[in-house]
Amino acid sequence: MTSTPHTPLLIIGAGSGGYAAAFRAADLGLQVTLVDIEKNPGGVCLYRGCIPTKALLHVSKIITQAQDAASIGISFNDLHADPARINRFKDDVVAKLTAGLGQLSKLRKIHYIQGRARFLDSNSVSVTTPDGQDSQITYDHAVLATGSTPIQLPFASWSDRVIPSALALNVETIPQSLLIIGGGYIGLEFASFYSALGTKVTIIEMMPDILPGADSDIVAILKKRFVARMAAVHVQCKVTAVEEKQDLCTVSFEDKDGRKTQAEFEKVLVAVGRKPLTHDLALDKTKIELDDDGCVKVNPQRQTSDPAIYAIGDLTGQPMLAHKAAHEGLVAAQNIAGQKTAFHPAAIPAVVFTDPEIAWCGLTETEAKEKDIPIKVLKFPWTASGRAVTLNRSDGLTKILVEPKSGKLLGMTIVGEFAGEMIGEGVLAMNKAATAEDIMQTIHPHPTLSETIPEAAAGFHNQSLHIYRPPT
Repeated sequence: MTSTPHTPLLIIGAGSGGYAAAFRAADLGLQVTLVDIEKNPGGVCLYRGCIPTKALLHVSKIITQAQDAASIGISFNDLHADPARINRFKDDVVAKLTAGLGQLSKLRKIHYIQGRARFLDSNSVSVTTPDGQDSQITYDHAVLATGSTPIQLPFASWSDRVIPSALALNVETIPQSLLIIGGGYIGLEFASFYSALGTKVTIIEMMPDILPGADSDIVAILKKRFVARMAAVHVQCKVTAVEEKQDLCTVSFEDKDGRKTQAEFEKVLVAVGRKPLTHDLALDKTKIELDDDGCVKVNPQRQTSDPAIYAIGDLTGQPMLAHKAAHEGLVAAQNIAGQKTAFHPAAIPAVVFTDPEIAWCGLTETEAKEKDIPIKVLKFPWTASGRAVTLNRSDGLTKILVEPKSGKLLGMTIVGEFAGEMIGEGVLAMNKAATAEDIMQTIHPHPTLSETIPEAAAGFHNQSLHIYRPPT
């Protein structure tokens, strides 16, 4: 085993959290060594998650818009999807962004090593490169940012036909039929994409509804469009067996009443969630502790129970979101550099890039009911939005939760076109402890979908211009 120079800061994992920590630490004057299995930074988000998925969803959005255009007098003849060119577009996006991150690493003089790291003790690791070379690195501080991995079902081994989300990104051919096990955001996004390409998509979710945990009125809007476009959507249903037979998979499932059914599918996508990627790191050589869910325990500074080691991102638990990981990376880097800070966000936004999109931040109505938190719910349906109607997409809703007396914003949920682009306003408002009055008094441009936010907020004083409510 060869030795490399000691590094003040070692970061293991170059995903959204890892490279954010590395860049911030380098900008603060620290010498940084960044280790990852890929050629360039990016992690799951850029290589096998957020970015390639959104590239594919852009393709599906164009297709569905072309199909929907018939209702406003525009028809497209011979609409055709070319899997090879779609794949090339997606891969080009990934290559461009990851190469850009590689260049930014070089400009910051970060020592980037392509390889896999395993702890030797609390202040050293061994790194194995793709060609099998081993080296040892010692450090003063380390940031662990290895992310998460898909949960595998015990009766469904990965294969060419039973695939995790990463393999569903490879659009070599368009399957005639696809079963998606799991109605969470990952499964629903792939359902949007493949159904647009013409695949007969079936969704099976064991919970009472798709997108478990989201508000029922919001899910209902999405589900109405999904039911019209999918082959089937089954809730309160569980898969019990998956058997590959020649060119098809025979899947057995059971509904809430115990009725059993079998069906055949060309491919099966397992999207039942993700778990922290902690195996093969030799954490037992450190003082790091895991919680009951297998997540690394950290304090608000993102420091683990081993003082020399910090952890960020999916490793530390829900929500498993790239932007949360990135912010945690900044916090960890600043603390290591001597700047005292903590991870205490007022709100973390979440976006489901389906059609229509769903986005939320802060408290949801479901959570408020579960925790018995007093709220006032303010809604503005997009049927009353001029911009939504001109887009021929009035199937949206903006919902705001506020404290009943003060009107302080507690949460915001939006379903509809570009919901993900709009939710940042809710996060900013929560960070600034804004009230419904503050939002209502903020002039928004017309005609835009963003106007639905102050229109909803105006309901606090029963002053919405485009929704009539009798005086109380």
